[in-house]
Amino acid sequence: MGTAYIALGSNLGDRWATLSAAVRRLRAEPGIRVLVSSEFYETVPVNCPPGSGEFLNAVVAIETDREPHDILQLLQHIERQFGRVRSEPNSPRTLDLDLILYGDRVINWGEPPAGSPPPVTPDLVVPHPRMHERAFVLVPLAEVANGIGDAAVHPILKKTAQELLDPFLPKYADLSEPRPRVSFDPRPHPQTLTGLRALVTGSTSGIGATIANEFQFHGAEVIRHGRRERSDPNERFVSADLRDSANVDRLANEAWSMSDGLDILVCNAGADTLTGAAGKWSFDEKLEALLDIDLKATVRLSRDLGRRMKARGRGCIITVGWDQAETGMEGDSGELFAAVKGAVTCFTRSLALSLAPEVRVNCIAPGWIRTAWGQTASAVWQERVRTETPLEVWGLPEDVAAAALWLASPASGFITGQTIRVNGGAVRA
Repeated sequence: MGTAYIALGSNLGDRWATLSAAVRRLRAEPGIRVLVSSEFYETVPVNCPPGSGEFLNAVVAIETDREPHDILQLLQHIERQFGRVRSEPNSPRTLDLDLILYGDRVINWGEPPAGSPPPVTPDLVVPHPRMHERAFVLVPLAEVANGIGDAAVHPILKKTAQELLDPFLPKYADLSEPRPRVSFDPRPHPQTLTGLRALVTGSTSGIGATIANEFQFHGAEVIRHGRRERSDPNERFVSADLRDSANVDRLANEAWSMSDGLDILVCNAGADTLTGAAGKWSFDEKLEALLDIDLKATVRLSRDLGRRMKARGRGCIITVGWDQAETGMEGDSGELFAAVKGAVTCFTRSLALSLAPEVRVNCIAPGWIRTAWGQTASAVWQERVRTETPLEVWGLPEDVAAAALWLASPASGFITGQTIRVNGGAVRA
């Protein structure tokens, strides 16, 4: 796979929301792996019509085996999705996406030799013909290149991103000189979970960590769980191996005591049987691990804490299933996950009846979510995601977290016993 760099810009509408969503959209694209994204930089418009507003600019580094012309078409497609309308040059725009570097490739740079066939994509020029003249590109480019240990060498000028940026730096000694400035998210975030206490199992990485972060960002007091040891005596964290029922009971007791009760439980912890050494386990070994962690621990923990919540008069429990548990998927993994996650889904409905009306219980059923396995999945799986998902992209951990936030919030107060599919519209029967 090659490394490429994409520049992003916006000076219309909610610029921060637009750039954030555009980065997420790139992260969700099959066949592209976003390695790092720069800070967002506030910049003055350059060679734009009078009255143009300031831009937010950023750069992302990607890893891909897709051809440059395919990347260009993707970027133009995403621009249209965000409402980009092309009119006069450098006019204000909701979103601007440019492929500025693609490894050491040189495409359509200068006049083509006499007799050359017409280019496949005439409007594709790599490297970008004006990138070396624009500080609003070079500042975030140098940041992300340094972040991944890449020089980001301009294949024509034979200079690194930092070397291209260096000539701009002396003039910035004059503090009145406009320069790219790091921008921070100006939007207020509703504290929808303020005053609520939550336990999120399996929250040291991946979907669980994202849910925990989202809850905390919206005001919740969050206890995290994993198998690692607590790193700080003051850390709100409980270490427990959920394969052992005694540890499940200890987790329930410690978490309840740590917060003097809980309002929200997210049973996210699951056995990873796809990556690492576990990927080579036998069917029976994988089944045992999934039964112990994904099913038995979920049942035991949610029954225990659910009864305490019901006795106290309030609470919310969220379990995690799988969108294809009902429709089915071929192969060992399909059989394993359908059996275990299907049981979680059915248990959730019954527990919702048992704990109503004081406690709401719902299940989130993710589809193709780009976790650690999805980051390195083969081209075959990347294409399968595209063909099986109507939205034609991966889901992200943030998509699952958004659903969990809604289910945990008062906004879903009339929702219980439901399975919410977070799967880009896949409805295969």
